[in-house]
Amino acid sequence: MGTIDDPSDTEVLEESFLSWIDVLILLSVLGIAVYWLFLRKKKESGDSNNIRTFSIEPALLRAVSETGFISKLKSSGRNIVIFYGSQTGTAEEFAARIAKDAGRYGMKAMVSDPEECEMEELTKLSEIDRSLAVFCMATYGEGDPTDNAQEFYQWLQEGAAELAGLRYAVFGLGNKTYEHYNAMGIFVDKKLEEMGATRICEPGMGDDDANIEEDFITWKDKFWASVCEYFNIEKSGEDISVRQYQLIVHTDLPENKIFTGEVARLNSFKTQKPPFDAKNPYLAPVKINRELYKGSRSCMHVELNIANSKIRYESGDHVAVYPTNNPKLVEQLGKLLNVDLDTVISLKNLDEDSSKKYPFPCPCSYRTALLHYIDITSPPRTHVLKEIAEYTTDEEEKQKLKLMGSSSEDGKNLYLEWVVHNCRSIIHILEDLSTARPPLDHLLELLPKLQARYYSISSSPKMYPDSIHLTAVLIEYDTPTGRINHGVATSWLKTKTVDNGNCPTVPIYVRRSQFRLPSKPQTPVIMIGPGTGLAPFRGFIQERHCQKKEDKPVGEMILYFGCRKKSEDFMYEDELQQYVESGTLTKYYLAFSRDQPQKVYVTHLLRQNKEEVWDVIGEKNGHIYVCGDARNMARDVHNIILEVIQEKGGKSRQEAEAYLKRMESQRRYSADVWS
Repeated sequence: MGTIDDPSDTEVLEESFLSWIDVLILLSVLGIAVYWLFLRKKKESGDSNNIRTFSIEPALLRAVSETGFISKLKSSGRNIVIFYGSQTGTAEEFAARIAKDAGRYGMKAMVSDPEECEMEELTKLSEIDRSLAVFCMATYGEGDPTDNAQEFYQWLQEGAAELAGLRYAVFGLGNKTYEHYNAMGIFVDKKLEEMGATRICEPGMGDDDANIEEDFITWKDKFWASVCEYFNIEKSGEDISVRQYQLIVHTDLPENKIFTGEVARLNSFKTQKPPFDAKNPYLAPVKINRELYKGSRSCMHVELNIANSKIRYESGDHVAVYPTNNPKLVEQLGKLLNVDLDTVISLKNLDEDSSKKYPFPCPCSYRTALLHYIDITSPPRTHVLKEIAEYTTDEEEKQKLKLMGSSSEDGKNLYLEWVVHNCRSIIHILEDLSTARPPLDHLLELLPKLQARYYSISSSPKMYPDSIHLTAVLIEYDTPTGRINHGVATSWLKTKTVDNGNCPTVPIYVRRSQFRLPSKPQTPVIMIGPGTGLAPFRGFIQERHCQKKEDKPVGEMILYFGCRKKSEDFMYEDELQQYVESGTLTKYYLAFSRDQPQKVYVTHLLRQNKEEVWDVIGEKNGHIYVCGDARNMARDVHNIILEVIQEKGGKSRQEAEAYLKRMESQRRYSADVWS
């Protein structure tokens, strides 16, 4: 029998290939296809199916804009472009506020995400008359750029472009409790100047540990004064409120076209698809939610099930949690503004050239927006007060809001005292100013977005491959106005109890960290983590325990832990004792600050053990890890380690600082801290 390579068989095949039966089958298939594509589609089409819904594309999938920002500026008659590097939304908000001000100076501005732009186009910005680039750049982690500014940062590092003719200004967002304060803002300002650009205003440095709002509005006034002087222009417009978004009310949308809390993709919580990330969180079932404290305060140990999710994590990583606002607060806000919270709306950007078409996923109900997308508990910024003053009928209340919304010293002081120090949220302000009643849609436009909360993962995948553990203290405090404020995420997590078959879920994703155990398990480590700073070290200890059970050589593990009272808030006490007995944890030093008249903290114990500390880091090339409060504890630890290097290592202060810098660059001194 011949093969297909045989010429005679090829002829037979060609003759029989299009027989009348084959033709009949092909026609039938073609007919079905036509019916399916046209007739059936026409039957199913209707107004509801033609409704366009909004979804945010994940950064990795988002393509760079087909038309560059220079083309957009030229076609829309704009001359200012404002870039933002933002992790939590504050830098983006500041950028939008600068853009909004531009019209008052006879200029037009556009806000752009550097991740969506070809930043090489900065070389062409000087082609536009009276053009200017502004950079609102936040610093993240250990002096790093934010996720959306990574490529821009790398481009600046290369420094190959010639930026002569480019005029620029920089406002940095940072926190003074961290070592690399405003590193990104300083870097961008310096590199742009080195590449030939002209700075028209001294860089602003916002400190989130103090009052970043005041830092920003003070710098913004100086910035516009510099712009006026440089371009020889004057403020040409009144401070008139200009809406950025148009309200659209929907009356007949089907439920499957309405967002109900999804971060980006419509119905993503109903049809979960990996990979899971910031734009596509995983709904993790809560396996366990138990209390760790025995006193009046509360600390939760929460275990989240990630089996079959394909989520992977390492000890030291962070888990991001998307919280929900308290439904009672949402109802309260709805009543104050006399709004039907179940009304379905969209807020559409009036600027057609903006890449941000909606402020949050739309369409959705007012209730969904307030529950999932908008921050209603933080003290609102000054521009919010300035805007809602226009909707206030009592003259005294109106002037109070206008004053706090101004950049005068009296206004700054009043804002600091009446809003910030008194911890007033937008709800508290509307309660205390009875005639301030802005439209809810305008408030949604002004208020910041509700952000994910990050927790150090308190487990090891070697011991718990199918679950992620987090440890969180319930936030609850009295304010000077006699109110009780509750932490958004922790009070929400507290309600996620597992009982009677009830299995609540939490939207999460994993954020990678550089906070890692040494690659060699025999390397000794010192871990300093008071309070919930213990969380990542629980994962570290579990990891070493598993390695020890695998008969791998495991180095010393020394833990410094502290809390208020041993009898009330010594978390994971039994676990730690078991790890000491098994030899995984070499020793632990415990500081119970309120169990004696004189307060004792972990830093006191660390200072007492300088010889041992030097033995680990100086003689055995070990690692030191710090987790917890950045403002006091982490700073004190840093200074003690410097003392150790000087005293026990026989080095000068300058040599000790260089030694510690080297440890940091080698990841032998690592900090996972917050303020």
